[in-house]
Amino acid sequence: MSLLIVGTVAFDKIETPFGKTDKILGGAGTYIGIASSYFTDQLNMVSVIGEDFPEEYTKILHDHKMDTQGIQLVKGGKTFFWEGKYHTDMNSRDTLATELNVLADFDPIVPQEYQNCEFLMLGNLDPTVQRKVLTQLKNRPKLVVLDTMNFWMDIAWDSLMETISMVDLLTINDEEARQMSGEYSLVKAARKILTMGPKYLIIKKGEHGALLFDQKENCFFAPALPLEEVFDPTGAGDTFAGGFIGYLAKTKDLSFDNMKRAIIYGSALASITVEKFGTDKIAYLNQETLNNRIEEFKSLVQVDIKLID
Repeated sequence: MSLLIVGTVAFDKIETPFGKTDKILGGAGTYIGIASSYFTDQLNMVSVIGEDFPEEYTKILHDHKMDTQGIQLVKGGKTFFWEGKYHTDMNSRDTLATELNVLADFDPIVPQEYQNCEFLMLGNLDPTVQRKVLTQLKNRPKLVVLDTMNFWMDIAWDSLMETISMVDLLTINDEEARQMSGEYSLVKAARKILTMGPKYLIIKKGEHGALLFDQKENCFFAPALPLEEVFDPTGAGDTFAGGFIGYLAKTKDLSFDNMKRAIIYGSALASITVEKFGTDKIAYLNQETLNNRIEEFKSLVQVDIKLID
């Protein structure tokens, strides 16, 4: 099943309590694409890069089955760059630099070859850009997933609400869910957000797992796997999203029960990403490692329990 990914392909510079990097490959689109490549080989990418983007990074995208004709190359331009420093708890971070560069004027163009995509993943971008992609598609995909953040809630609320009304599934974190809904309870927040258009909602809770809701008031919770070492949380949420939609594209089953399984796969991939800096681990994953991690998740959540009379 063909999957179209729209998201940033970028440079990151990261510092955590375990070390720091120079400029390395990053971006939401990159992590989503790499994660979903373990499930499908029909991957198309719409993004933008500058002339400073090295061939070795393009090769990583190609090695992960991504068609890159939808990635615009701006001559003389510089690629989007983000620099951040994580605190000791690894849950909070300071942004030290954000250079939009070619992303500032990004006008997405969906190539004709991408028109019949069956799954669409809209990574975290300006909601106007996300909407432009949707409106360019002649046929609506079977599933449209959108990721966003509180920044767009603060500066582009009306545009964000218009875009959210057009998608099937929204994925945000718990803080963003509370801000979007005005509700502290995540159950109440989900109920309110699901009146805004999406049929499904995923609320990510970082090291505390993820919640899945639908309009029928079904709810599923998947814990995060306790890890001995977390080197770099950058890209974990995007890896989760890529694993989630990649699994759905492979299985072709959009039932709530199968979305539960997709969340486990997404969570497993995210848990692998954070064990090294950037894409250093997720980009070189083998099937045995992924299967072992899935088994760890199964043992974490399975329990044989009998009711007491």
